Amino acid sequence: MNAPFSSPAAGQFGRRQRRERGPRIPVTIVTGFLGAGKTTLLRRFLTTQEGHGTAVIVNEFGAVGIDDKLLRSSADETVLLGNGCLCCNTRSDLQNALRRLVAERERGQVPDFHRIVIETSGLADPSPILQTFATDRALGSEFHVEVVATVVDAMNGLAALEQLAEARKQAILADRLIVTKTDLADASMTAALTAKLRELNPHASIEVAIDGVLDPRLLVESNAASQNQHQGFVAEAAHSDGISSFVMGDTAPVAWNVFARAMETLIALRGTDLLRVKGLLNVEGCRGPIVVQFVQHLAHPPVELENWPHNERASRVVFITRHIGEQSVRDLFAAVQGLASEPLR
Repeated sequence: MNAPFSSPAAGQFGRRQRRERGPRIPVTIVTGFLGAGKTTLLRRFLTTQEGHGTAVIVNEFGAVGIDDKLLRSSADETVLLGNGCLCCNTRSDLQNALRRLVAERERGQVPDFHRIVIETSGLADPSPILQTFATDRALGSEFHVEVVATVVDAMNGLAALEQLAEARKQAILADRLIVTKTDLADASMTAALTAKLRELNPHASIEVAIDGVLDPRLLVESNAASQNQHQGFVAEAAHSDGISSFVMGDTAPVAWNVFARAMETLIALRGTDLLRVKGLLNVEGCRGPIVVQFVQHLAHPPVELENWPHNERASRVVFITRHIGEQSVRDLFAAVQGLASEPLR
């Protein structure tokens, strides 16, 4: 992992990676439970011809936004809504963000765009967002919801659907159900998940995306069966008990082996309750930020990006957990750091 690479485009984690206006602006809503792969899917979509001219609104449950930084280099305009999720915060935040984007486009303050994608928090019930478009006449005259796509992780999706009301609601309200990580799951897991999704939502199409690769038209073209689906929904804002979020950050470079060992220990002890860990690390010896992501017991390979967003060279890792205290995690990292710093005897 730490061996040097001869290519100037590569570091210790491999090759560094980059990233007609109609009468009403179409809106695509991308939802899905924590760690399902929404941001990866959107990053791929934004590089396609269909994704050009897209403004992105990102809503995250956490003290610091990470997904918007990963998408910002690919989208014409990216807006991060405040901490929390749209089903809990006043929906005026969304309304104001949409109107501000259009006004700034008209004044030439942001690049021209002809489509908006809203990436919801992994904990969000999408029904209040749909309700906003259905009941706000002013918004309805400017925007229309074209597609609601729900991303479901083949590794952890079935358990989430069985245990969490938010995940079930996301699946029920979708036009399209996009199953990810099938390359990591065995066939029986994928088959069981597909059967559960079909039970929850028999009208939605079920698609498969591996590493975010999906026909981009599926995120911009609606089908006839979904046209009357978004007229009104009952909002349910309560989250499952015990879910919390905190951020760990540092401006000083971190040693990769310390971070990796601490996460291995945390996964071994409490992997089931690590709903998502995601962020950017300032790793010793690396030029760009290292993207890290963990979902329960699954650790995604770390990826080095070419540049830091806004030249903010600081580690920011968001933890979304169930019944795991922030201080316990900080104490674990401190203990691993202390052990790594002790001289050998």
